[in-house]
Amino acid sequence: MNKIEFNIILLLILFQYTVGQDFSNETFEFDSNTREYQLYIPSSYSENSLSPLMFNFHGGNGTSQGQIAISDMRDLADENNFILVYPQAIADPTDDGSLNWIFKGDSDHDDIYFIDALISELSEEYQIDLERVYVCGYSLGGEFVYELLCRLNNKIAAGVAVARTMGQYQYENCNPQHPTAIMTILGTEDYESNYNGVVYDGITYYISADDTHQYWVDFNNTENDPNETELPNYNNTDGTTVTKRVWENGDSCVVVSELRVNGGGHDWPGSFGNMDINSDTEIWNFVSNFSVNGLIDNCSLNLSSISLNKINFYPNPVKNELTINNNNNNEKLKITDINGRFLQDFDLVGGVNTINLSNIPSGIFIISIGNKTFRIIKSIN
Repeated sequence: MNKIEFNIILLLILFQYTVGQDFSNETFEFDSNTREYQLYIPSSYSENSLSPLMFNFHGGNGTSQGQIAISDMRDLADENNFILVYPQAIADPTDDGSLNWIFKGDSDHDDIYFIDALISELSEEYQIDLERVYVCGYSLGGEFVYELLCRLNNKIAAGVAVARTMGQYQYENCNPQHPTAIMTILGTEDYESNYNGVVYDGITYYISADDTHQYWVDFNNTENDPNETELPNYNNTDGTTVTKRVWENGDSCVVVSELRVNGGGHDWPGSFGNMDINSDTEIWNFVSNFSVNGLIDNCSLNLSSISLNKINFYPNPVKNELTINNNNNNEKLKITDINGRFLQDFDLVGGVNTINLSNIPSGIFIISIGNKTFRIIKSIN
């Protein structure tokens, strides 16, 4: 067995472990179809208080399970008490049966109504804060995020699109109902979803990243010039850096934000591609500041400094040396296997730490730092 085959098997095992542990596979009858979604109820959930709701959408011809494999938000949900949903798209007969949120050809099918109905269904069973429903998605799932922000805006507080700019049809027909915080995570070298838009034979199919941001800047009435920050290049081996841009002071104190991955491709940073940021954490740290009424706390909050990841680690899979950037004070790191058996511990200092894992066998293991846990693959050398 070669190293690539070994790592693929480990990823499949990790996927099965991840999905089978706490998610429930739910079905919902809608529009003559049995719709499926993966549901996670956080350990902190209580029927005596309201919980935000987060939707996480897979890419074109993807699956909800596959999206969990690249964007497992369970730890964030437990820490922040939000309900987590990974819906599943259905086959698009106009695109050879691909699993698409937005059908490619003429069709009466419209998943906006499915998500609308699913929000209602979930709110009947759980104590959901309907002013704090959030959406994020990858690739075509990111395109569906724009669709929801444009057409189901009265029920969506904020959203994040990863690896996709707005479609031209969305740009022309978008009709949001309230000031809406939005963030994008886009690679400048994404050849599947071009940063500069997609134009073919003189027809614009996707507008550029700049035009995408400008639409929401204009709608939200934010400042025209963004605050721009070069984020730390924690991982100098991935060939990318990240620039953060924030357009502030919009109506109801909302903002427009971009995490531009310079040199990045069609990636979900933190899972693959750029490893300086963790998309899951960045997404929650952004959307959680907002409700359908705008900024939750007050307008004195400086959103250009919304939290970067406090802990970054790379590479994953790892061979022998794992680099951890710790923006906290001194921390204790503990390593266990997936059955909870102790393997090793380390004392982390604030800043960059390099730990040697040569004594740990190949396989899946769990890193615990404070109350946070991370799943790591140790590959064959």
